[in-house]
Amino acid sequence: MKPERLLLDPTSEQATPGRQRVPRPALRAGMTVGLLDISKPRGDVFLDRLAEILQGKGLEVQRYVKPTYARVAPGELYQNIVQSCDAVVEGLAD
Repeated sequence: MKPERLLLDPTSEQATPGRQRVPRPALRAGMTVGLLDISKPRGDVFLDRLAEILQGKGLEVQRYVKPTYARVAPGELYQNIVQSCDAVVEGLAD
């Protein structure tokens, strides 16, 4: 199990402050990458292919699915991802 982490949801901000991008992690064999499907049509097709590529590079892949794309994912889902993964890819569609 990964060390305990806390994820804060900033969606209630009135104005978005400027932020610098966080550097992408250097992925190494054995690391866990979470793939979050937001439940839009064909997003799973993209994530299926991405999972194949990542697993081919020796990475562990955990799959997650939002109940619906129309709402923010439940906090429990985000906390589970934070606790279990070293990096996350959110599969958007359209």
